[in-house]
Amino acid sequence: MSNCQSVSQLIAHRRRSEMESTGGDVSPYELLFKGLTLIPVSLYLLIAFLIFLIFAYNLLEFHIIHDIFSAFGGNHVSLTCDFSSDLYREVVSKCHLLHGRYLSTPWLSSPHLQTMLLHLLVKTHNFTYKRELFISSDGGTIALDWLMNFDETKFQVNGDNFVAKAIPLVIVIPGLTSDSDSPYIKHAAYKMAKHGWNVVISNHRGLGGVPPTSDCIYTAGWTEDLREVVNHLHCTHPEAPLFAIGTSLGANILVKYLGEDNAPLVGGASICNPWDILMGDRFFGRGLMQRFYNIILANALKDVAKLHRAVYARIADWEGIEKTVDTFHRWASSVRVVNNVKIPLVCINAIDDPVCSHEAIPFDECRMNKNIVVATTQHGGHNAFFEGMSGKNLWWVRVIEEYFSVLHSSSLMNKNTGATALRNN
Repeated sequence: MSNCQSVSQLIAHRRRSEMESTGGDVSPYELLFKGLTLIPVSLYLLIAFLIFLIFAYNLLEFHIIHDIFSAFGGNHVSLTCDFSSDLYREVVSKCHLLHGRYLSTPWLSSPHLQTMLLHLLVKTHNFTYKRELFISSDGGTIALDWLMNFDETKFQVNGDNFVAKAIPLVIVIPGLTSDSDSPYIKHAAYKMAKHGWNVVISNHRGLGGVPPTSDCIYTAGWTEDLREVVNHLHCTHPEAPLFAIGTSLGANILVKYLGEDNAPLVGGASICNPWDILMGDRFFGRGLMQRFYNIILANALKDVAKLHRAVYARIADWEGIEKTVDTFHRWASSVRVVNNVKIPLVCINAIDDPVCSHEAIPFDECRMNKNIVVATTQHGGHNAFFEGMSGKNLWWVRVIEEYFSVLHSSSLMNKNTGATALRNN
């Protein structure tokens, strides 16, 4: 006899007994309550646990069940671009990773887990940057952290300066409050250097352990620092092809800069660009998890402000800022100028990015620009894209290294001018 039958018989027996003692005048609700008290507590706990699992599965947007039914085959990378362009025919068509599949680490089958554990799980190596302090035109100090190609026969030391004229140089622009010591930045720098690239991390002013030396702070749309850094590197390494990688907020700054200037870069990569800062601000107010990320990012910015309290207190006009928030967000958004990008640019975004809404991705604008290809994946989180069973490697780093390598060896390169053949398309 099953437990359910036993419970039913007990309820029926109790009901007959009570009806006999009370003459049949018993409330059905009272009988229901008394019947429920006969159900073992362990069964209630099991039901509560199952409800919690369903809630957590949906809240954290797990997709392990889908992965299982797809035999852990992953999803195809979706490309948006002008497939008749020289960029696609000569570069993108030869990038196997962009035409393959992306499968997230099975035990990280949630964009929130990938995003929240990015700084804890990504594999980093022990190495030491060589720091250069660059002074901008307004007196601000920007920390440039260098990691040179690991093959020491390919570069030489000239005094205290590294000279590597023939080796291409990759400039990395970190996210909102990230710097050269952030694990995902160190991971990308190491992987690129291991594959033969020279790498320099352009830290935002006030970050990287360098205090502000002028009354100016970086913002989501501030491109002047990147502009001066690129020009500086172009002058000091005139024969080295310059590439750039921007992540998150750094991606917005990079794309906005490329849309504003005829930049002396030969290739760029945008990783998890928010694209439309105003839409992103609205996105943070939508769901429970987005509000959580909003708090985390706000606290991170507060920590930065506390480090330089005197400077922020002197230059901040909080009343004026509150009145022009939307205006600033529109001005800062790279989506406004994406049509003007003139160098080969690959943009990687995850549809399930919990920080940057995929609705902000300017698919139509990018499709109309022959210099841009957008690669989207169904999963990946924000700046993460963990892959492999160990969950220590980032898929996007491999994609960018392959893309830059193919681009560097393509006919689109014009090393004499630091431009590409696409510029005149």
